Amino acid sequence: MDIAIYTLTSELHDEEAVAAVTQEFLGSLGIEYTLRGNDYSDYGQHALQVIYVRTGGTEGIFRRLLPQLRQQSQAPFYLLTSGKSNSLAASMEILSYLQQNYMQGEIIHGSADYIARRLTTLHQVHQAKRKLAGTRYGIIGEPSDWLISSAADPKAVKARLGIELVEIPIDELIEGAKGADGKDMPERIYEVLKGIAEKYQLSGFTLRCFDLLTAVRNTGCWALAKLNSEGTVAGCEGDVPAMLSMAITNALLGVSGFQANPSQINPETGEMLFAHCTIPLNMVERYELDTHFESGIGVGIRGYMKEGAVTVFKVSGDLKRSFVAEGELVRNQAKPDLCRTQQVIQLADNEQANYFLTQPIGNHHIITPGSNRRLFEDFIAAL
Repeated sequence: MDIAIYTLTSELHDEEAVAAVTQEFLGSLGIEYTLRGNDYSDYGQHALQVIYVRTGGTEGIFRRLLPQLRQQSQAPFYLLTSGKSNSLAASMEILSYLQQNYMQGEIIHGSADYIARRLTTLHQVHQAKRKLAGTRYGIIGEPSDWLISSAADPKAVKARLGIELVEIPIDELIEGAKGADGKDMPERIYEVLKGIAEKYQLSGFTLRCFDLLTAVRNTGCWALAKLNSEGTVAGCEGDVPAMLSMAITNALLGVSGFQANPSQINPETGEMLFAHCTIPLNMVERYELDTHFESGIGVGIRGYMKEGAVTVFKVSGDLKRSFVAEGELVRNQAKPDLCRTQQVIQLADNEQANYFLTQPIGNHHIITPGSNRRLFEDFIAAL
């Protein structure tokens, strides 16, 4: 792991004694790190920067360092403390000062196991941020006409995620796909989309897919499922906030997530039904091919994901709002009157079902396997 640990030490403390405590404390964590000591020259150049407050009396030292550190990095400050030599008290004073000056930070304190887990999680978050920085994501065709609340702010996306949004005419896809036989069309759409991603150097895209129904009498569902499984984030309906949510998911977890509509909600129990006609192939145990639900033509994917813990996630197009909820995939189902992949999810906190009825961030939400709430929340907090 690329974790750099810097130190703050009062001149009043014996260096030999403090060094012995440092070696014992950091050694107990059992993680990989680089100890930089009081040399902050490369602060901001690692995936995760941690300041180990070794003693009390270090508040003034930190304040003198702060202008340099802010110039080198805009990330939150992570203050590590062993709890010895008044290090926790000093960390609290430093964190309070940061918050008074509208800067983010966190004290990392507790058992060795807790600290190791926390540092590992934060490293994962900041590695994901580095992975997204400098990437390009395409909008192939405009967002679908019904997505009236699902716009994005390109400047905010660039400033906070480091992602450049690239607009690409959908005619480039349609012209490339024309001429294929009906049974070969889903694979032709996949090949053309893959070529577009390579041509524009895209890490992902969202597609105004319903235009394909009239233009080539087929769908993009198979292509999106396949591209997602290969690591290229591929979203539906030109929904940019959903695509950004999938990009974050992919950077954190290595899967794009299942972009789905909430179809039914029980606000009293927190049980929900999500459905859509495509899902990444690397997220399912098995899948079946059907028609696209709304049109009855082309190819739709009915994927069966492993039952168990899941997380539902979404960010808004200006990145000012987000939603995260953990739950359990109770069952997959295959009713004929819904989009083909159907998941019944029981939210862990049934009160969170009210969000979908009172303040939703659009209709599409992203479902990921596993209990990842804290990871997503930490990522949003680090923006």
